[in-house]
Amino acid sequence: MAVGFRFRDFVPEDQPEKGFESLFKLFMQLVTITSGDVGEALSWLNELDKQYGLTDDNYGMGNFIDDLKKKGYIDENEQQKGEFKITPKTEQGIRKSALEEIFGKLKKSSTGNHRTPHTGQGDEQSTDLREFRFGDSMESIQMTESIRNAQLNHGMESGEFMLTEGDLEVRENEHKSQTSTVLMIDISHSMILYGEDRITPAKKVAMALAELVKQKYPKDFLDVIVFGNDAWQIEIKDLPYLQVGPYHTNTVAGLELAMDLLRKRKTPNKQIFMITDGKPTCLKEGTGYYKNSFGLDRKVVNKTLNLAAAARRVKIPITTFMITSDPYLQKFVEEFTEVNQGKAYYSGLKGLGHLVFEDYKKNRRKTL
Repeated sequence: MAVGFRFRDFVPEDQPEKGFESLFKLFMQLVTITSGDVGEALSWLNELDKQYGLTDDNYGMGNFIDDLKKKGYIDENEQQKGEFKITPKTEQGIRKSALEEIFGKLKKSSTGNHRTPHTGQGDEQSTDLREFRFGDSMESIQMTESIRNAQLNHGMESGEFMLTEGDLEVRENEHKSQTSTVLMIDISHSMILYGEDRITPAKKVAMALAELVKQKYPKDFLDVIVFGNDAWQIEIKDLPYLQVGPYHTNTVAGLELAMDLLRKRKTPNKQIFMITDGKPTCLKEGTGYYKNSFGLDRKVVNKTLNLAAAARRVKIPITTFMITSDPYLQKFVEEFTEVNQGKAYYSGLKGLGHLVFEDYKKNRRKTL
């Protein structure tokens, strides 16, 4: 639910010429805002069409809906005829769109895709050659280069070919590292507080990160959790449908669940991505909750910072994506990230590709 959302910033001159592609880009944005509600997204698209003339006599909204069905982006709901739902193809398309919007502009292990500075008996051949060393496999010997070395070193005057260990060259292998990642997403009520839609950019960041991991690091483990009063695990395919609940922000519950999930992973590298709009306001105590939404409650903050320090001790860095530019709300994130010696990205609600990056471990700050 996007409370108070307005379309006054829409600039039709910046859109491509009329047709499926131009409408489809708007539809993908709207279906993200409506948490996968196709009917509501199409209603908003119709209103935009009335105001800005997105269609014409050659290609109307009916043509667009037919094309969405033909191309496999929407299906008719079997339970309620006449209603549409997005397909897995659209779910992936939304994640890819978020990835392009936001990201378009490690110890050794046996498998993975993260490059490390280590070479040797790794997973993927590099372009570097070196001399043969005891323990190198026969498969790594580059015969063409080795024979050339033998000819240069020993000549062919006697008519005999001589190849020694010193002539052998092997191609370096690059080690790639496997990483376990937990993606934490804040779905507390503050994500739509005062009519400000923070959940839509939060979902976009979450979907972009998930798609980045799936595409670039397919051997990695990725777990996704959401946190409000409590924390629970969801599937990647559920990301477009996320909605804010009547929850406080129990960051402790989210971190505890994230740490539990990472303990079960046997990879050498582990990390947490946390997407939030700021301060924690809730703790679970027995069967009830301790809540305080007014200011930074030290009881809640201290327990959260203790977990940040615990994660640092077991070498689990936490990267926080802060979905608001409010300096007051950033205060907790700054303290939290410094304790963990992690990283933080700060962004306003507009222009998610424009991020302020802060690395507390290296004391470095830059604008992306």
